[in-house]
Amino acid sequence: MSATSSAGAPTARTSAPSEGHGRRRTLRLAGRTGQYAGLLCYLVFLAFPLVWLVSTSFKSPQELGRIDPTWLPRHPTLENFRAAFEAQPLARSALNSLIVAGGATLVSVALAVPAAYALVRHRSRVSTAANGWVLVSQMFPFVLVIIPLFLVLKNLHLVNSLGGLIIVYVVWNLPFSLWMLQGYVKAVPVSLEEAAAVDGASRPRILRSVVLPLLAPGLVATLMFSFVTAWNEFFFALVLLKSPETQTMSVILTRFLGDEGVADLGPLAAASVLATIPSLLFFALLQRRLASGMLAGAVKG
Repeated sequence: MSATSSAGAPTARTSAPSEGHGRRRTLRLAGRTGQYAGLLCYLVFLAFPLVWLVSTSFKSPQELGRIDPTWLPRHPTLENFRAAFEAQPLARSALNSLIVAGGATLVSVALAVPAAYALVRHRSRVSTAANGWVLVSQMFPFVLVIIPLFLVLKNLHLVNSLGGLIIVYVVWNLPFSLWMLQGYVKAVPVSLEEAAAVDGASRPRILRSVVLPLLAPGLVATLMFSFVTAWNEFFFALVLLKSPETQTMSVILTRFLGDEGVADLGPLAAASVLATIPSLLFFALLQRRLASGMLAGAVKG
């Protein structure tokens, strides 16, 4: 009798930890399910405008005029895309946007890399003041600077030119790029630079061969945000570009509005889809490089 009770006692004692472990596992599973559900809802929230825009671009005028709109086009058509290309110079404006966004992105990042390195590695009152000015410059609204900016570009004969708009975007994106890259420069160990200096490497060689490879994820992220910002910018392009031959995609989209503010909805949706594709492709392309750069940095570390 005692043997039976003594043999059964361990079973009773071990069942309690197993029940507690199962309860914790259930709670973790429920929490993870809730996280995935919340993430799914957030993705649906973000993707809904794009999905609705694509659906509208393939709808016929009859479907667009319905009182009860449908989620998906019942009779998909490419007529809106044809009408959009016939109404406005979309190909030319897309090329203008690509030139301006690509040029401004490359120049601003190229200037931001050595500037961010200098501000991080050489601390002084000048670097502190420069960082403060970077923050303050982001607080100025566009309206306050557009008039003096227009006058300066007019005196330089850069109004209504892609070169002038590139300069504006470089100046506007440079503080953000500079601020963003400083965090990545701080993450680079100083010991690696000191080891390279002991081996006889110069400062430019250290920046090119040691720092830049480790900044790959930061460079990719900065390139992505700078390109998307320049591609989608509207206010400066609207004020500085006057002729249709130089206008960017964001400005051309406003031409699908009639004199009374009534939008030609089908062609406008089709043109908006075309204007969205380059930035999505650029983001998708560089996102892979960003992930691979982070993994490579983790392996090296």
